[in-house]
Amino acid sequence: MQEIRFQCSPEEAKNDDFLRKKIKSLLKLDQSVDLYFEWHKRSIDARKKKVKINCVFQVSIKKPITEDKHIEFKPVNSANTVHIIGMGPAGMFAALQAIKSGYKPIIYERGKNVRERRRDLAMLNKEGIVNPESNYCFGEGGAGTYSDGKLYTRSKKRGDVKEILKLLVQFGAHKDILVDAHPHIGTNKLPQIISSINEKVISCGGEIHFNSKLTDFDVQRGKITEITINEGKKIRVENLILATGHSARDIYELLHSKNIQLSSKPFALGVRIEHTQDFIDQAQYGRPNDEFLPPASYKLSTQIDDKGVYSFCMCPGGIIAPCATSEKEVVTNGWSPSKRNNPYSNSGIVVSISPQDISKEDSPFICLNFQKEIEKRAWELAGKDQKVPAQCLLDFIENKKSNHFPRTSYQPGITSVKMDEIFPEFICERLRKGFIEFDKKIPGFITNDAVIHAPESRTSSPILIPRDKEYMHHIDVTNLYPCAEGAG
Repeated sequence: MQEIRFQCSPEEAKNDDFLRKKIKSLLKLDQSVDLYFEWHKRSIDARKKKVKINCVFQVSIKKPITEDKHIEFKPVNSANTVHIIGMGPAGMFAALQAIKSGYKPIIYERGKNVRERRRDLAMLNKEGIVNPESNYCFGEGGAGTYSDGKLYTRSKKRGDVKEILKLLVQFGAHKDILVDAHPHIGTNKLPQIISSINEKVISCGGEIHFNSKLTDFDVQRGKITEITINEGKKIRVENLILATGHSARDIYELLHSKNIQLSSKPFALGVRIEHTQDFIDQAQYGRPNDEFLPPASYKLSTQIDDKGVYSFCMCPGGIIAPCATSEKEVVTNGWSPSKRNNPYSNSGIVVSISPQDISKEDSPFICLNFQKEIEKRAWELAGKDQKVPAQCLLDFIENKKSNHFPRTSYQPGITSVKMDEIFPEFICERLRKGFIEFDKKIPGFITNDAVIHAPESRTSSPILIPRDKEYMHHIDVTNLYPCAEGAG
């Protein structure tokens, strides 16, 4: 087995005969030689507007390439238990890892299963009714199930990412996610994959309890001894994995009420911008997307006043979704179907915010309370329903209220509001300066054909649950294992 790299056109990258001949030529092989090859890595180079595909192949001569074996999960019906709070991505993969390690996972998820969540999302989108226990953030699969399924990280210290991708393929994702530089599953395909993971956990002897919310726990001598579910059911625990995500604010309050140490942490907040996908394709490729090129994306960042301003969760061919988890707030996020074939693209454009930007007070809730204030103010200004404040981008740059909007994919609707009425001056000024820099990188980015929706506020947890760096449990509670969002 050997690896070979080259560049070719998008059309050539889809032509197996061309690829076979190209590989044989580069290896100086006779064209009659039996050759087996498969994609190893694939990325797009559009820097010079003459789009090329960066190709990396695994190549074998005469002998077929063997497929990776599936990861085995053995029964754990009678094994020692580990309790997990939350069945988002972190909770699910914690359960799978527990089974691999010989433990029986018992999961408690406050929300509903995938199928039942759909009804609550329909009510949220069509009637503006927020179910605080079942929404885009809470329920089987967590925020990932119905909000896109991007599978890449800027961090290089997150463990074996390749193994996670292989598991997702094992549970039904397309094997292209093992190859593409920016792998993506799609909101329409994720629910079935999540259900397959659920079925595996149960078939191995694990337990999953929906509509089961952690409401209390007891701590004795630095360990959690008992948890309470739905204010009534008490359960003894040996070890507890906390995988509740960045929006489970009641969990932070519960931890604080038990004198379990928390701290405020930097996070990011801003707006979600929507352009036409045609504009982004022309700006990035110099041509439309087609059967050879996927809808174009972008990644933008700059420093303003020593603070980052950057794009977040960019969704080509996507939709802006209402992601509130409580009444009297509005929150935006974005998602794309697997084909990314909607006519609009959207992305968060956010500003890095530190606790010191907000207050000199020493409280773990500084950033969380600020986040809540922004979301409530946006709800009030947009009409006290699930409509969100919106402004055309050029109008925002010129500090004008918008009188006309070209369109929006945000189903509950938008209300014309100046962003300066929602955000404090330091956020608006950093956003304005950031957009001006981005317009230099993508000419035409600033236009009244682009609409900004507010707020994009759930980028990451505004509270840190501190962990022991070696053993990963909470620094004070030795059998509490904070996992993913908020853990650190």
